[in-house]
Amino acid sequence: MGASARPRITNGVVTFDGKIGIFPFSCIVPAKRSSKNRSKGTLETKPIDRITRAVIKKCIIEKILPAIKAKWPDGKGRKIFIQQDNARPHILSNDPEFKRAAMEDGWDIELIYQPPNSPDLNILDLGHFRSIQTIQHEKAPRSVMQLVDAVLKGSNRYKIPHIGKKRLDIMGMLPTTIIPEVEHVLGALLHETRSLVSQLPDQST
Repeated sequence: MGASARPRITNGVVTFDGKIGIFPFSCIVPAKRSSKNRSKGTLETKPIDRITRAVIKKCIIEKILPAIKAKWPDGKGRKIFIQQDNARPHILSNDPEFKRAAMEDGWDIELIYQPPNSPDLNILDLGHFRSIQTIQHEKAPRSVMQLVDAVLKGSNRYKIPHIGKKRLDIMGMLPTTIIPEVEHVLGALLHETRSLVSQLPDQST
């Protein structure tokens, strides 16, 4: 599970990079039998069999909430919204265990849902996880632990190509935001729609 927020930039200095954390759904278990790669009893990292509501709640309460409280730039002085999509295993916004943990020590953290079919607000699935997958394939992990390491060691150090940033910076004309061309946005949405349609079951069979 990944958690990110809007970065904070003050006078050109990044005061908060927005990266709350990324938390694998995995467990460490002893090997049940010996093989050529390891002996019986060797501790191995395995993916969790099923992502249930209880698993999601445990991750949010025990990992995401503490990470937010440790990294949030404004401290506990403002209300914080955790936005999750509408996947069935996600916890309810009025879950009593979450609400107790979210209000501990004077914090005000609330759980809300992402509006359905909203690519503008789905930054994790449409952007963050896609880019992680692209970089992860370069590592060619051979085990779950290597896969976890490849994801955890990722970064957002990448170059934005073809806009002449260095020249614009020298001229004092480097924009803080970039407005994309309409046809590029529509093209990306069309590509995403075709990708989702291709995953639907064939209704003719």
